[in-house]
Amino acid sequence: MIALSLAEIAEIVGGQPHDIPDRTLTVTGPVVIDSREVEDGSLFAAFAGERVDGHDYAQRAVEAGAVAVLAARPVGVPAIVVDDVVSALGTLARAVVERLGTTVVALTGSAGKTSTKDLIAQLLERKAPTVWTLGSFNNEIGLPLTALRSTAETRHLVLEMGARGIGHIRYLAELTPPKIGLVLNVGTAHLGEFGSREAIAQAKGELVEGLPEDGVAVLNADDPLVRAMSARTKARVILFGEAPDADVRGENVRLTDDGRPAFALHTPTGCSDVTLRLYGEHHVSNALAAAAVAHELGMSVTEIAEALSGAGTLSRWRMEVTERPDGVTVVNDAYNANPESMRAALRALAAMGRASRAGGGRTWAVLGQMAELGDASLAEHDAVGRLAVRLNVSKLVAVGGREASWLQLGAYNEGSWGEESVHVSDAQAAVDLLRSELRPGDVVLVKASRSVGLEKVALALLENATEGEVAVR
Repeated sequence: MIALSLAEIAEIVGGQPHDIPDRTLTVTGPVVIDSREVEDGSLFAAFAGERVDGHDYAQRAVEAGAVAVLAARPVGVPAIVVDDVVSALGTLARAVVERLGTTVVALTGSAGKTSTKDLIAQLLERKAPTVWTLGSFNNEIGLPLTALRSTAETRHLVLEMGARGIGHIRYLAELTPPKIGLVLNVGTAHLGEFGSREAIAQAKGELVEGLPEDGVAVLNADDPLVRAMSARTKARVILFGEAPDADVRGENVRLTDDGRPAFALHTPTGCSDVTLRLYGEHHVSNALAAAAVAHELGMSVTEIAEALSGAGTLSRWRMEVTERPDGVTVVNDAYNANPESMRAALRALAAMGRASRAGGGRTWAVLGQMAELGDASLAEHDAVGRLAVRLNVSKLVAVGGREASWLQLGAYNEGSWGEESVHVSDAQAAVDLLRSELRPGDVVLVKASRSVGLEKVALALLENATEGEVAVR
């Protein structure tokens, strides 16, 4: 973070200094919420969580080098006490971003946010110092923590924004007002919370509503609900996608023999060919979105194409592809799942399998629950099971309880009557099955919502394996 004295921070957040002998002491390190991550010069923000209260670790944080604690009550060490630590953290983030004058790029969508954010970060980093959201740190705590990593050298701040309800993205956009706002898509993720895709679109569109007149709204031309958001912003609108009228568009989209997308990238300033390192055709839309942002920030089509073709993984467990020494390929996409991302991952598995089958390999889909789907849960899990059969996935391993049984039922009703699908109780049962049956050339996809913890399956399959080439969705 830029250097700020404790007196300045107290004034910005409207807090009361406690046990601070010298208010000119300066915070020069990162703002952290985990005492184990404290560095010299840090500010430790103490949150009272469901299981752990950060105030209990205040002394440990100061002993580790924190200058002070941002707290909701006095903690016996130097502290700035506020009524609401979350609100104060956001206020501090906004003040820092305003002082720096950094160009803020914010993005949201039902699927592909983290992958697209990672692509944008890798493109813009080539142009100027860039700070971006780590993983999916995209809520009212994660977003200000990301913004507070900015320094005087930072020129681009790339922020992923998630939403659990109406008004959430509006709040995040007020914390760090974006100059460029990108909406990727409107799908069925969190359908149980919002109730309808139209309600999801209402929430996602809050991002472009908050853009200034001299800002830019980057919208998906291929998604009608996103395209319609052009009427909700006073900013200039740029369309991306495969639609003929898209300002930044992809043509001649295809997959390489091993399942990597390739396409011709067209921008208002020219055209260049792109072959991604990532797996799955769904990455084309993500790449076009990133290209649109980069174009708006002054990168040439040649620079964009070169950067996209070289972009790799920044976030864990998102289509991480690792080949074991015995020739088994493990695709760890277990960070999260919704119907759109599940279908995209299955299609990527099928494409990878076609290349593998030339050597006799099989495809395995190890799938678990997609959470937060509400009344649509049965139909969506059933549809994913059916899709696995239609794509000729060699074997579906449904892991878990009721939702997993719905996955298998969908496969069974689509015609998987033999040993093509199996339902197991937990991750360990899946690991035991796979260890006994995998053979060289097989490709294994592991995917479920984060709460299921299926990354344990992928990690167990990769124990003692040397790291191969890795790509992230």
